[in-house]
Amino acid sequence: MTPSSPSDGAPADDGGAGRPVVVLAFDKFRGTATSFDLGEAAAEAARNAGWDPRVVPLADGGEGTLDVLGGPNKVTRVAGPLGEPVDAPWRLDGREAFIEMAAASGLQLAGGAEGNDPLEASTVGTGQLIATAVELGAKTIHVFLGGSATTDGGLGAIRALENKARMREIDLVVGCDVDTRFVDAARVFGPQKGATKAQVELLTRRLERLVQLYREEFDVDVSEIAGGGAAGGLAGGLCAIGARLQSGFEILAEKADLDLHLAEASMCVTGEGKLDRQSFDGKVVGGIFTWCRDLGVPAAAVVGMVAEGTEPPDELAVHSLVERYGTERAMGETIELVADEVAQILVERGRDREVVDQEIVET
Repeated sequence: MTPSSPSDGAPADDGGAGRPVVVLAFDKFRGTATSFDLGEAAAEAARNAGWDPRVVPLADGGEGTLDVLGGPNKVTRVAGPLGEPVDAPWRLDGREAFIEMAAASGLQLAGGAEGNDPLEASTVGTGQLIATAVELGAKTIHVFLGGSATTDGGLGAIRALENKARMREIDLVVGCDVDTRFVDAARVFGPQKGATKAQVELLTRRLERLVQLYREEFDVDVSEIAGGGAAGGLAGGLCAIGARLQSGFEILAEKADLDLHLAEASMCVTGEGKLDRQSFDGKVVGGIFTWCRDLGVPAAAVVGMVAEGTEPPDELAVHSLVERYGTERAMGETIELVADEVAQILVERGRDREVVDQEIVET
């Protein structure tokens, strides 16, 4: 399956003959534009600039992941993070399932940090989604983490999987973009979920007890797993029953055949709403930069804004809408301004190519 838009992999209007290929791989600009809208607008700008665009919408495993994969095609009623029933969307493609844990156990479902009960929030609903996917024949299940309300170490999800022996037959893949250790989950993420200092201490002791429980019950030491603390320890809990961790970006990039698109490309343009230090730690822009660097493809990023203290790699040309147009226009005209920046990048790149070609001819 290759997430795409109508212009993905398609030739330009004139057939694309002789036109250089540009890969347009945007993440969403949260609150202002989807990756699909950005890709389509950028593709039109690329065609007008004389390039053959390949649109590859991406996400990092957080909000928008299911949309990039084609959208949800299943809805299951499960227990929400605080026990209330919620209708959680997910996706099943043949024997492969895709689940966003936030759809069942997310902080927004709990009313944000203000409405959440950090001590009671549970991943039971996420476990129920996994169980449902297994019942419907899924053999590979991707669980994408992010936006969780919980710090239960995944115990709720594990308890919801009544037939744990059957899970040995499942390839359980957890999309994770942090390196936080299991027992550090409460300290690192707890305050974001409404936990007070005292509650962080209680949650940390609970996670320490779960390390021992999982070691005794499953013979797995979750305390040493890099990323085991993601989603309040859900990552570590699922690893205890046989899951493997993988970058959410890597999962989606592989599904989109990003490497094949980049192999044909003379340029790649990516982007996200806010560029910060985390952008280069498992997020889309950082992942795109790494893939492009390894493949020798020039890369540029168009972003809404650059957070103070962020230092992008010298090889990545970063274009900030806020810096260039101001906050009001950057927020109100996001799609149009991204397209304008893409056009400028490609026109300049085209000129650079012409100069290089002329120098080769002259020598």
